[in-house]
Amino acid sequence: MQDIVETIVSGETSPAAFASLPVPGSYLGALVHADETAMFDGMATRDKDPAKSIHVDRVATPEVGPDEVLVAAMASCVNYNTVWTSIFEPMPTFGFLRRYARSVPGAEQHDRPHHVLGSDLAGVVLRVGAAVRTVKPGDRVVAHCLNVELAAPDGHDDTMLDPEQRIWGFETNYGGLAQLALVKANQLMPKPAHLTWEEAAASGLVNSTAYRQLVSRNGADLKQGDVVLIWGAAGGLGSYATQLVLNGGGIPVCVVSSPRKAELVRSMGAELVLDRSAEGFRFWSDEHTQDQREWKRFGAAVRELTGGHDPDIVFEHPGRETFGASVYVARRGGTVVTCASTTGYEHVYDNRHLWMRLKRIVGSHFANYREAWAANRLIATGAIHPTLSTVHPLAETGQAVAEVHANRHDGKVGVLCLAPEPGLGVDDPEMRERYLPQLVRFRN
Repeated sequence: MQDIVETIVSGETSPAAFASLPVPGSYLGALVHADETAMFDGMATRDKDPAKSIHVDRVATPEVGPDEVLVAAMASCVNYNTVWTSIFEPMPTFGFLRRYARSVPGAEQHDRPHHVLGSDLAGVVLRVGAAVRTVKPGDRVVAHCLNVELAAPDGHDDTMLDPEQRIWGFETNYGGLAQLALVKANQLMPKPAHLTWEEAAASGLVNSTAYRQLVSRNGADLKQGDVVLIWGAAGGLGSYATQLVLNGGGIPVCVVSSPRKAELVRSMGAELVLDRSAEGFRFWSDEHTQDQREWKRFGAAVRELTGGHDPDIVFEHPGRETFGASVYVARRGGTVVTCASTTGYEHVYDNRHLWMRLKRIVGSHFANYREAWAANRLIATGAIHPTLSTVHPLAETGQAVAEVHANRHDGKVGVLCLAPEPGLGVDDPEMRERYLPQLVRFRN
C-alpha cells in the first residue's frame, strides 16, 4: 500500500505507472460485523454508539468486474446512511447485501459477514474492468453513490427509477471509508482540481442530493426569487442546500440549532436565519401529539423574517419531528420536498393543510448521474464550496460517525483513508487561493 501512496503523493498520473503498481490482496476498511447486529437491541436510538459497532479491520480485496473500477481511496466522509448502518436501523444492511448478491450476476462477493461502509470518495483509479472506457489508471476522481444496473427500461429516463438502483456503501459492499473502494465506472467524476482530498470527498452524496431535491425538474424545480425554508441549514446536507438556493437566485430561510450554526450560514450569504433552540419551538407536546399552536408560532416567525411570505419550497430531511410543521408553513400551492427522515420515518401531518391549500409533497432520493455530474461541476467551478468541518484518521471512523449521530458537527465530517495527512491533493493552487476563505469557514 505504501507504493500506491507514494506514487499518488508524488503527483504521478500516467496510466502505465499506476497499472504497474501491485494491488494488495487485502486492505483496511471501516466496517460492521453481521454477528453483532443485535448488540443495540432494546436501546433507544440516541443511546446507540457507532464507536462500538464500527471496526477498522483488514478485508480481502474484491475482484473488479467488467463495468467496475478499483480506486485508491485517499479520503471519504460520513453521511447519515453510515449512521443508520452502524446502529442497525431501521434494519441491518446485510439483507441489502444478500439481495444484491442473489439478483445481480457478478455481485456474489458483496455478500460477506462484514460490510465496508462509506458513500463518499476522493481518490485515484488503480484498476478498471474490461468494459470500462471512461476512466483509466491514474485518473483523480470523486465518486457519487448511485450504483445502478440499467438492465430494465424504467431507469433509462431517470436512473433513480431503475429497479436495480442502490446506494453504494449502504446497499452494496466495499464503500469509501477504506483504503480501497470498488465502484461502477459510471459513479466516477473528475476531482475538482483546487480541493484537497478530504475537501473533494465531502460533496458527492449531499451536494448531489440537494441538487436533485431543489434544482432538478425531478425535485422542487427552484426558480429565482423562491423562498426556501431549509431545516438544518448548517449541517452536511443543509449547508449545500443553502448555497444552491443562493446560487440559483432564491431566498433561503435557514433553520439552525445554535448561535454558531447561525453564524456559519450567515457566512455563506444567508440573511434570514431562525435559531429554533433560542425560540424554543416544540412541535410535539408528547410522544403521540403534535402541537399545532407551535406550527402557527413557527409560521409567524418565518413570515416575520420574509416580510410576510410563506415558503415556496420546504427542504425537508429531519422527518417525523418537523414534517407536520413543514406541511403547515409551505405557501398555498407550495412544495415540500423530502429526502430523508433522520428523526423518524413515520410522518404525521394535518392533511387539510395539504389538500385544501393545493400543496405538493415530492419524494427525492439521491440523484441520477447527470444531476450528480452537474452538482460536481458547480464544485469544480467554485460556484459551490465544500462544507468540511473536521477530519479524522481512518482508525477513528467510529468516533467520526458518533459525532454525526449526536449532531455535534457542522457541515461534513471527513475521514483520511490513504492520505497521510490533511491538505494534500491540490492541483490548482491559484484557484484554491481565490476561494480559500469559503473553503475554510466551516473548519473547527
